[in-house]
Amino acid sequence: MGATSHQSGAAGRALTADRPSSVRNVVLVGHSGSGKTTLVEALALTAGALNRAGRVEDGATVSDYDEIEHRRQRSVQLSLVPVEWAGIKINILDTPGYADFVGELRAGLRAADAALFVVSAADGIDGATRMVWEECEAVGMPRAIVVTHVEAARADYAEMTAVCGEAFGAENPDAVVPLYLPLHAAPGPDGHAPVTGLVGLLSRRVYDYSSGTRAERDPGPAELALIDGARSRLIEGIIAESEDESLMDRYLGGADIDVKTLVDDLERAVARGTFHPVLMASPAAEGARQGLGTVELLELITGGFPTPAERAPVTVTAPDGSPRPAVTCDPAGPLVAEVVKTSSDPYVGRVSLVRVFSGTLRPEETVHVSGHGLADRGHEDHDVDERVGALTSPFGKQQRTLATCIAGDLACVAKLTRAETGDTLSAKGSPLLMEPWPMPEPLLPLAIEAHSKADEDKLSQGLARLVAEDPTMRLEQNPHTHQLVLWSLGEAHQDVALERLRTRYGVQVDPVPHRVSLRETFGARATGRGRHVKQSGGHGQFAICEIEVEPLPPGSGIEFVDKVVGGAVPRQFIPSVEKGVRAQAARGLAAGHPLVDVRITLRDGKAHSVDSSDAAFQTAGALALREAAADAPIHLLEPVAELDVLVPDAYVGPVMSDLAGRRGRVVGTEQAGSGRSRVRAEIPEIEIGRYAVDLRSVSHGTGRFSRSYARHEPMPAHLADKMREQTEKGSQLT
Repeated sequence: MGATSHQSGAAGRALTADRPSSVRNVVLVGHSGSGKTTLVEALALTAGALNRAGRVEDGATVSDYDEIEHRRQRSVQLSLVPVEWAGIKINILDTPGYADFVGELRAGLRAADAALFVVSAADGIDGATRMVWEECEAVGMPRAIVVTHVEAARADYAEMTAVCGEAFGAENPDAVVPLYLPLHAAPGPDGHAPVTGLVGLLSRRVYDYSSGTRAERDPGPAELALIDGARSRLIEGIIAESEDESLMDRYLGGADIDVKTLVDDLERAVARGTFHPVLMASPAAEGARQGLGTVELLELITGGFPTPAERAPVTVTAPDGSPRPAVTCDPAGPLVAEVVKTSSDPYVGRVSLVRVFSGTLRPEETVHVSGHGLADRGHEDHDVDERVGALTSPFGKQQRTLATCIAGDLACVAKLTRAETGDTLSAKGSPLLMEPWPMPEPLLPLAIEAHSKADEDKLSQGLARLVAEDPTMRLEQNPHTHQLVLWSLGEAHQDVALERLRTRYGVQVDPVPHRVSLRETFGARATGRGRHVKQSGGHGQFAICEIEVEPLPPGSGIEFVDKVVGGAVPRQFIPSVEKGVRAQAARGLAAGHPLVDVRITLRDGKAHSVDSSDAAFQTAGALALREAAADAPIHLLEPVAELDVLVPDAYVGPVMSDLAGRRGRVVGTEQAGSGRSRVRAEIPEIEIGRYAVDLRSVSHGTGRFSRSYARHEPMPAHLADKMREQTEKGSQLT
C-alpha cells in the first residue's frame, strides 16, 4: 500500500494515511489580516483539494469554497483542512489571529508538529506573533516563515525578509534567510512591478507563475546576478547547521557543494527546528490553478517538516497520577489521543477534533475519556467510558468518512458526549492521561443574567456546553455577589460566546454591571443596645442585649465574646444573640456589604421567664449591632489584587503610569529575560475589571498579566461615599 490512500464516502473522498511517515501536521500562525486563511485556500487549490470553478474535485464543491470565504471574514476558531501532496497527507491547521482566541492557537500548536509563521509584506510583524515564535523556540518546534501580500503595491519582500531576520533570528540571524527571491514583471503605468515568479537560490532555477501554473526555466544573466549574493548567505547558513563539519572548510576553500547535499542538510536543519527558511506565497489569479509560491511551500512542508514519528515520546500517567511509560507514535501501540477542539453541530451533536499520538482510533469502539486539571475553570475531573461514533475528516462544510485514524493523524469524532477540549482518549482497559497544555487565564469578567424565564431554564445547560468547548473560558457563580460571571480573554471572545449561546443553544442573556465583593468594618469602638419587646396577647417577645464592637486587624473575620455576668442573659440564649449578630453582619450595615474584622462582645442583657425565646434574642442581637453602627464610622473595604505584569522593556514606563492612574502601588520591577520586565503591583480590583483589554492597548498586544487576591483594605472616603449613593440606587461602581 502506498503512502496515502483514498476512501470514498458519502461526503466525498477522504484522505487517509497508512503510516505516520506519510503525514505532516502544520499549524499556521500570524496576526489577523496576515493572510492565513487565504493561504490555506491557495494551498488547497494547488494540491487539487479545492476547485474554484465549483466542479467536484477530490470531494470538494462550491460550498467548501464558500465556507473558506466565510472563515476568511473573521476566523475565530481553529480549523483543519487536509490536503495531499507528493503522496503525503498534510493536515493544515488554520488558527485565529485575534489575541482573544489564543486558546485556539495553543490547541493548534499542540496538535501540530511544525509551524508556518505567516507575515504580511504590507503590514509587518506584530508583538504577539514574536511571542508565539519564542514559545515555539522554547520547545524546539520546527518553524518556517511565509511572506504574503507580496502583490501589494507597498510590499517590499527584501525589507520584510530583513525584518523577519531581526524578529525571529535573535539567537542566530543566519538561520532566518530566504530560499527564493521574487521575479518581477515590467513596471506598469503606476510604477508598480508585480511579482510573477520566483528565483530559486539553491537550484538556480526560475519558477514562472505568470501563466497560472508553475513553469520552470533557466535564469538569464540579470537573474543570475540577482542570485549570487543571497545564495552565498543561504549556503553558509545551511552549512553552519550541517552535521558534516568538513563542508564549511570545503566551501571556504572554493569547492562547489552539491545541491542535493545542501537540500538534504536544509531539510534536516528545518526538521530539527534550528533553521527557518523564508518563502513567499500569493493566491492564484482568477482562473489560475496555482498561486505564487504554493508549490514551493508544499515541497518544503513534505520534505523539510518532520513526520509525527519524529516527535519526542509523549509523557503519560494513569488517571490517578501514577507514572506510566512514555508512548511513541506507533499505530500498533497503546491508544493515546487528545481532544484539541470541541464544537457542537445542530444535527450530529458534539464533535471532537482529535490528534492521535499513539495507537489507532476506530469507530464504534469504546474508549476511556479522562479530563483532569481544569476544575478551576468549570471542567470537573472526570473518568468515563464512551463509545466512539463515526470518524470523519473535515473540509469546509463536509465531513468525509474515515475507516481509522492512526498515530500521527487527526480526525473528527462524533458522539463523545462527555469529552471536552484537553481530554485524553485511551483504551478502556488501560486508561492513560496526557498532561493538559498550558492555557491562558481568562481575566476579563462579564456578569450575565437570563433574558427571560424561558432562557433561565436553558441557561445552565447552554453555559456548560459553552465552557466544555472552550477551556479558556471560566464560569463562576460568585458566592459573595451572587452573580453569574463568565470570564474570557477579551471583548471579542465575549461577543462570540454570547452569540454562540444565542444561535447554538437558543439562550439569550443580558450583560449586567460586574460587582466586586466589598466589605464593611467599624472604624472605631462602639456600643449598641438591642431591645425587642412585644406583647400582643398570649406569649409575647422579650429580649434585651447590650454589646460592644471594636475593630480588629484585617483578615480577623468576626469574633464573638461572651462577658455576661450574673445570668443577665440565660446561657441557652447566648448562642441566639451570636446567631442574630452574625446574620446581621452578613447582611451588612451601611451599604449592604458583609461586615468583617470586628470583635463583638456581649456585655449585658435582660430576659423574661415566659416571653424570652431564641427568635427574640436573635432579633435583639441584630438590633444591637445596627445601633452600634449608627454611632461609629463604618469603613467600606475593597479587595486588593496582587498584579504581576510581564511586558517588553519598552513598555514598562507606560504600564507603570497606567497602574498609577488606577490607584495601583508598584512594589517592584525585575528583569525577566528576552528583553522583558516583570512589574509587580498592588491595585484595587475595582480598577482592573477591563485590564485584560487595556493592557493589550498600552503594550500593543505584547503584555501579559496574572492576578491574585491579596486582602481587603479601606476605600478612599470620596469613593466610598459614591459607592453608598449608588448602592441606594440599586447599582454599584464597576
